[in-house]
Amino acid sequence: QVQLVESGGGLVQAGGSLRLSCVGSGRTFSSNAMGWFRQGPGKEREFVATITWNGGSLDYADSVRGRFTISRDNAKNTVYLQMNSLKPEDTAVYYCAVRITGYYWYASDRRDDYDYWGQGTQVTVSS
Repeated sequence: QVQLVESGGGLVQAGGSLRLSCVGSGRTFSSNAMGWFRQGPGKEREFVATITWNGGSLDYADSVRGRFTISRDNAKNTVYLQMNSLKPEDTAVYYCAVRITGYYWYASDRRDDYDYWGQGTQVTVSS
């Protein structure tokens, strides 16, 4: 059974940093692109960052580019999201996801390209 579990969320002041982790189980994801999305209060789930199977290509939403960094450790079946210079508008539940079907090794910013999702971790940034 494929499972993704996020951790690392919490309450932080504006300007602070957090590092999210997402550990996969049930199979290896070393050949699969992975991504981070977020859903703020009253908003739709939106793209944050994505990474190819080998980390060779990264992409970010304009709202986080230069502040957030996605990375992965295939030996640990884990993807990370380092978040710096956090802003109150970054407050959201953050989800990791993995592509299993289609061009699964390519990074994607499309929610519908991802097949499995974690339960999410809450990030709250106070002003």
